[in-house]
Amino acid sequence: MSDPRAGQPAQPSDLVDVAHLVTAYYNLQPDPQNLDQQVAFGTSGHRGSSLRTAFNEAHILATTQAICDYRASQGYDGPLFMGRDTHGLSEPAWSSALEVLAANDVTVLVDDRDGYTPTPAVSHAILRANQGRTTGAGLADGIVVTPSHNPPADGGFKYNPPHGGPADSDATKVIAARANELIASGLGEVRRMPFSRARAQAQPYDFLGTYVDDLPQVLDLQRIKDAGIRIGADPLGGASVAYWGEIADRHGLDLTVVNPLVDPTWRFMTLDWDGKIRMDCSSPSAMASLISRKDEYDIATGNDADADRHGIVTPDAGLMNPNHFLAVAIRYLFGGARPGWPDGAAIGKTLVSSSMIDRVAAEVGGRLVEVPVGFKWFVPGLIDGSFGFGGEESAGASFLRRDGHAWTTDKDGIILALLASEILAATGKTPSQHYAGLTAHHGDPAYARIDAPANRDQKAKLAALSPGDVAADSLAGEPITGKLTTAPGNGAPIGGLKVTTESAWFAARPSGTEDVYKIYAESFRGAEHLAQVQAEAREVVGAALGS
Repeated sequence: MSDPRAGQPAQPSDLVDVAHLVTAYYNLQPDPQNLDQQVAFGTSGHRGSSLRTAFNEAHILATTQAICDYRASQGYDGPLFMGRDTHGLSEPAWSSALEVLAANDVTVLVDDRDGYTPTPAVSHAILRANQGRTTGAGLADGIVVTPSHNPPADGGFKYNPPHGGPADSDATKVIAARANELIASGLGEVRRMPFSRARAQAQPYDFLGTYVDDLPQVLDLQRIKDAGIRIGADPLGGASVAYWGEIADRHGLDLTVVNPLVDPTWRFMTLDWDGKIRMDCSSPSAMASLISRKDEYDIATGNDADADRHGIVTPDAGLMNPNHFLAVAIRYLFGGARPGWPDGAAIGKTLVSSSMIDRVAAEVGGRLVEVPVGFKWFVPGLIDGSFGFGGEESAGASFLRRDGHAWTTDKDGIILALLASEILAATGKTPSQHYAGLTAHHGDPAYARIDAPANRDQKAKLAALSPGDVAADSLAGEPITGKLTTAPGNGAPIGGLKVTTESAWFAARPSGTEDVYKIYAESFRGAEHLAQVQAEAREVVGAALGS
């Protein structure tokens, strides 16, 4: 159920006390025995709030030392690129990390304007520095201080190794274990120097200019300019705020930065579906203010706080569902728009993304690779060019340069936002008009995600299910055609269950942060059939869990 104030402007009572948040960062000490106060890396790093003693100075000092230990063990001795977003906890954590990195003799490259740095700009910098290498001397890596689209009280800290993408569990498990060991021992092994000395040692890097000047290598910006596409770009108070103005100026685009404000309380946001402030550019509630201005622009776009996600708003349809835009982007890119890409470059999708993508891939003759949730699964293919595109249902994606080489190996909400304008410029139709064409040809799927209660033991059992644990042989009136606990694209465990029929599917996965499991479901037989799929999915999962 949505909060009655969803989509309404935030009120003073909704705002975080930033001074209190930062004070808690420095003053509250985590209990090493409390699981909720330990370092834990999810699909996008360690996240938490200082107010809950889940993201405090001790966590960042220990995690940064653990990263230093890890990179030394791997022989990574090149520079480390470090960026931060606009969350209130990001600058304190960035400062703490810099003190530890400098004391460990790591060469740290920071923004030369002392500004905010989107996640894709860090990935882009790492790949440029390493020039396709992932082994050998002098390899660069990176840290991004961001909790992505999370509420203002949260902080986040993620590590990107030399491949430029999110660290895999083989790295994050080692880093988290070492960080928790350091916290439990009182941080005695953490090396640290005063911030003034650490900051003086850091070297400047032009994240913004390097990224923005390189954009014509991944997008046809000239075509957008020539077509006179009127673009409205809303950074949602995030790290892309300075980037959009520079994109307009340097490439001559008719582009307006809709909201240039940065405020760690995000007082200018409309509330998300649950009544919280959340910079989710795929949420109609969080994007309500931009949607209300859809007729002012040919294409309007939004990004989350670290700009790794995209939201696409068109005059004819408002905010597009992320799955819909992914399908349109794939149809465009693989339908002849990128002749310089390698033959056979794959289309990567997560197993909870829409099956419309499967149908589009078949239409364009593309090789579809379905992987577990997490952008890390696309990284090897984007580096070597065997994947042309990798996308997630949560509005995160990236794709190759026009010549077929890697652009970023982390999600890039900026290039996906600009791709919407390229599609309009090249075809004369908005992405939402293209999606209407896809539904006319392939059918109109109904898709939704819901949450169901689950305790810690139940979530662990769900993550360890095998196909034999599912007794059902039908779903919503159709025979079950597949019971998956590993991804068909790479055989990796999905940490849950996916059940398919001819016209529908559901997937269930435990939440990494809440006592719930998530049910993703889709039906090509309409909303009523989707509701039936969802109801039976609860029963199927409940029976498998013995609840």
